[in-house]
Amino acid sequence: MPGHRIGRVSEDIKREVTAVVRELKDPRVSGCLLTVVRVDVSSDASFAKVYVSAMEGMDRAKTAVEGLKSATGLIRREVGGRLGLRKTPELKFIADDSVAYGMEIARKLNELK
Repeated sequence: MPGHRIGRVSEDIKREVTAVVRELKDPRVSGCLLTVVRVDVSSDASFAKVYVSAMEGMDRAKTAVEGLKSATGLIRREVGGRLGLRKTPELKFIADDSVAYGMEIARKLNELK
């Protein structure tokens, strides 16, 4: 059963991180369309890797991750308060290009039609 709890916690963290990121006023973060692709929570729920992708591409995602790293404390506090977790995991933000990759695949499929 621990796997179900970790899966549920990771989905909850993903939902809340997305909500908190939308409220940030950092120009590195607020100026682009960010997507939280997935959240991997460790088995003891002390660490969480948050994969973030930007519609504008990988360079923009890396810039946004720098802004998110500087706001990690605020994001962690907000997520912990909203979820009511006993121990809020440390958040590590990682740039991901899966949204841009998916858009590229969709474009190629449309060209084939």
